Amino acid sequence: MTVTAIEATGLGKRYETRGRRRESCWALSDCSFRLPVGRVCALVGPNGAGKSTLLALAAGLLPPTEGSLRILGTDQGSARARLAYVAQDKPLYPQLTVGETLRMGSELNPGSWDAETAEQIVEDGMLDHGCRIRTLSGGQRTRIALALALGKRPELLLLDEPMADLDPLARQQLMGIVLAGAAEHNTTVVISSHVLTELEDACDFLLLVDGGQVRLGGEIDDLIDAHRLVTGPVRDLSPHTVVESRATGRGLTSLIRPEGPLDDGWQTDAPSLEELLLAHLRSPDAPIMLTPSARSLTAVAA
Repeated sequence: MTVTAIEATGLGKRYETRGRRRESCWALSDCSFRLPVGRVCALVGPNGAGKSTLLALAAGLLPPTEGSLRILGTDQGSARARLAYVAQDKPLYPQLTVGETLRMGSELNPGSWDAETAEQIVEDGMLDHGCRIRTLSGGQRTRIALALALGKRPELLLLDEPMADLDPLARQQLMGIVLAGAAEHNTTVVISSHVLTELEDACDFLLLVDGGQVRLGGEIDDLIDAHRLVTGPVRDLSPHTVVESRATGRGLTSLIRPEGPLDDGWQTDAPSLEELLLAHLRSPDAPIMLTPSARSLTAVAA
């Protein structure tokens, strides 16, 4: 049984711009992490952080510039048949009808196609099988893309901002289908989104990408437990690791990683996922933290 869905070691991806002056830009650099199988992982970070590049690399659509990437225990190309990927632009064949698109999915995945799930997603959206893809709205095309991805019944499901075109009710409904399928088939799901409340309710694992690296990774409960939000008079917080400190009235509010007991006088609370993420995003120089399950075994051995 494969124990790791994705493992990156020193992963880097550089894009080169072509024009009068040739330039290069690193979307990812020295990126190392591990995602165990069976997790529902929130992939978060600011625009341009490298999230879409990471998903495209995992899907085998891009080659890495440096480092290594293992998918489901093998290389990107060999794992492609066992994963499904929904990109932001939801690429589909515009000239095909809804019915023809589903039939194409069935013929391309003869041994694993889940027609019931694919049809449910289409029927819930009240889509006519005779409609051509080019006539559908953005939200309707999202339904078709998700129907193809989930109908494949993949071991690894990669979703890049999948629900952005959907209304709140449709988002909730389709997220429920994704999670139910993941629980039933032990599917590993990686979902990129800017809607933190949606991820907090759905995900149990986190990868925070910023500056081309995974800066925070692991089980969400473990990451929250490793931090404390403390409020009190301005004073020295050493030896604790301070992620962020902000003046609040006459005192100080800080997100820290405690390195032992806290002094009396501090009011302490567990941060919410949103507070944890925003503090790390506002503090790009905070030390990287990966829980043991999120550390690349190859990087550790080296």
